[in-house]
Amino acid sequence: MPEMRFVITWPDGQEESCYSPSLIIREFFTEGESYPVADFVERSRKALKIASDRVEAKYGFACSSANDQLARIESAAEPFLKDAGARVRCDTFIL
Repeated sequence: MPEMRFVITWPDGQEESCYSPSLIIREFFTEGESYPVADFVERSRKALKIASDRVEAKYGFACSSANDQLARIESAAEPFLKDAGARVRCDTFIL
């Protein structure tokens, strides 16, 4: 199963490299695009769930790394959720 990383920039300028066990992330994000924080979290939730489900279908167990990544995204997003103008940028994909 091809895994990948996607590099994002949080509203405060902090860059982060995120993990996905599947290329599905590319169907939810576009390089160079920015997303309102709540939308970014929801897209991440959907994409990483699909990715984890694909791992489970192939190997018989969910992907704990995808679940951990989602928890990290949700936690990091929390301080920005009340700022309607805050956006997360998807910088690049790394295969």
